[in-house]
Amino acid sequence: MKLAILGGGSWGTALAILWARHDHQVQLWARKPEDVVAFNAAGANTKYLPEVPFPETLAVVGDLQQLVQTNDLLCLSIPLQAYRAFLMQIKPWLNPRHRMILTSKGIELGTGMLPQEIVEDVLGDEWSQRAYTLSGPSFAKEVADDKPTTVVLAGPHTDELVTLQEALTTPTFRLYRNHDVMGVEICGALKNVIAIASGMVRGLDLGNNTMAGLITRGLHEISRYGVRLGAERETFAGLAGMGDLILTCTGGLSRNLRVGMGLASGKPLEQVLHDLGMVAEGVHTCKSVRHKAHELGVELPITEVVYHILYEGMKPQEGLRRLMTRSLKAEVRKQ
Repeated sequence: MKLAILGGGSWGTALAILWARHDHQVQLWARKPEDVVAFNAAGANTKYLPEVPFPETLAVVGDLQQLVQTNDLLCLSIPLQAYRAFLMQIKPWLNPRHRMILTSKGIELGTGMLPQEIVEDVLGDEWSQRAYTLSGPSFAKEVADDKPTTVVLAGPHTDELVTLQEALTTPTFRLYRNHDVMGVEICGALKNVIAIASGMVRGLDLGNNTMAGLITRGLHEISRYGVRLGAERETFAGLAGMGDLILTCTGGLSRNLRVGMGLASGKPLEQVLHDLGMVAEGVHTCKSVRHKAHELGVELPITEVVYHILYEGMKPQEGLRRLMTRSLKAEVRKQ
């Protein structure tokens, strides 16, 4: 299969390496000309995955227009907050043959839109049948290292979804189908907020009991929000929900977890993000989700506390105290 990976970060690079290694014709687009030169010269992404060599067939290119016009399958692997401007840029070059795979997780600031919603808003409603969402527990480095990984490809119930699933599955990268695009994208966005809280738990050395409780109640919170918006409850118990939440909250490679750990150490948010050097979507998502939840009247106590810590200077210890001293409730309530 011939495809273009649009985005030269760690995730886009990992997918490019994976699929090029398994006989697909893959081109990787990097935004900065100096990165194109450096990556090709080194035969690796010297910024994000320097220790993983490119397959011989993988080339990094900088001509975005030519790349879009010569590849019908486009894999969008840029930060979610850049989607709208990027889609506007490539819109004149798209044709009815084009299909997209969306790999970014988050919610757009200002609009509260999920990735698929941004695509349809910019490119038109017909893209509900032409765009697919890839999500699930998948650290870029492990995918690039060919470690066994299972993910979800969400999209319309068509033969094309099955075709893409079969084509993009490899011996170490197994895709499952899911038709609940909204649910899959909500999971991918909100788990990053819970992961920031999990980083605080780890940074404060609060122990395994606290972490287990946070993940469990975090999944309940994500599910309550998603079902209220019309997502399917079963999705939250799957790879995009429980699977990705566990990985992001416990894996040391998680960017959002590292944000939480930095905040727990007493660093201001600006310093934490500077030290990270990469996008942590949970920081933006927290603000968008809190606003939408208030509109819907959905209670998201963990998200609320994370928001106050990120944007209003609350100490992580005070956030924990607030969560533990909330009014007592039944564990399971009707949505």
